[in-house]
Amino acid sequence: MVELSDGQRVSWLRLIRAENVGPATFRGLINHFGSAEAALAALPALARRGGSAKTIAIPSVAEAEDEIGRTLAHGARIVAISEPLYPAYLRQIAAPPPLVSIRGGSPDLLNRPTAAIVGSRNASLAGHKMAERIGRGLGEAGFVVVSGLARGIDGAAHRATLDTGTVAVIAGGIDHVYPEEHGPLIEEIVGRGGAVLSEMPFGWVPRAKDFPRRNRIVSGMSLGVVVVEAAARSGTLHTARYALDQGREVFAVPGSPLDPRAEGTNRLIRDGATLTRSADDVIAVLRPMLEGDAPTYLELGESDDVAIPDAIGPQSRAAVLDALGPAPVAVDDIISHTGLTSSVVSVILLELDLAGRVERHGNQLVSLLR
Repeated sequence: MVELSDGQRVSWLRLIRAENVGPATFRGLINHFGSAEAALAALPALARRGGSAKTIAIPSVAEAEDEIGRTLAHGARIVAISEPLYPAYLRQIAAPPPLVSIRGGSPDLLNRPTAAIVGSRNASLAGHKMAERIGRGLGEAGFVVVSGLARGIDGAAHRATLDTGTVAVIAGGIDHVYPEEHGPLIEEIVGRGGAVLSEMPFGWVPRAKDFPRRNRIVSGMSLGVVVVEAAARSGTLHTARYALDQGREVFAVPGSPLDPRAEGTNRLIRDGATLTRSADDVIAVLRPMLEGDAPTYLELGESDDVAIPDAIGPQSRAAVLDALGPAPVAVDDIISHTGLTSSVVSVILLELDLAGRVERHGNQLVSLLR
């Protein structure tokens, strides 16, 4: 584990907050250029080569320092993926957020085995009781319980695990309480040794599209995700899908076929999720996973195979564009189809990323935006 210097933290924050830079693009830039400082210097030219007609927006040093200062004043800190406080299992997923804001918590809490409990906002009384019962059982077995601080099942899971350890992942900035009635719950989580975590900028008010990003972190932080109640079109099912993409276990509590809040969970069981009646069903699956090696992640660093953007010809860029379309395609397939080296394809995709012309998906998939 390596702590960033103050200067490095400012540069990392400027890079991840730059226009069109997400976690996958951030990693590609760092691995190609070797440092955030070098990547920042290269951004304008890369975006122009990708076809951007305007100057890419990059936060100033003063703006980054201001965000760091406001975060610290709120009792939180901005943590890099290389630092001990960064959640251990989140490091393992594809394109993890390079920086997260964390209020409360400790390296001990955030490196313990974790399991998520998620479910319906409009939960039944039975759903609340199941979330509480499973949460307490997991906590007593040494697991930290992760959830999304929403009404219903999420809130019940957090309250049941205040004494054993819980982490609330939020969709807004670390200072933004949503829903508002959970302000006291946040204070109780932090006051009793738990943590609140966000990847969004300080002051950010969550939009609808930010909640799937939050769900991806909830599942990514966890060895497994327990779904207590979910309707057929529930956003909770996004968390289960992210868990499957990330190689996590999915558990579901069955419900009455007559209750629409159980339609999603019953479908998950039909499709292979572990039928869950108590915490013991979850522990029986997750406990053997703890006997393996400690969580690892792909280090950020300069690549041995570096393509120079100036040396890439227009034919190569045209070949990559021709290989892309609105349907996601694997990066390895682009390399195979074009006959270009992985380094050249990586640079061209970075250029298109920064020009806002492509979208990154999970599992090294990319599609062209029209």
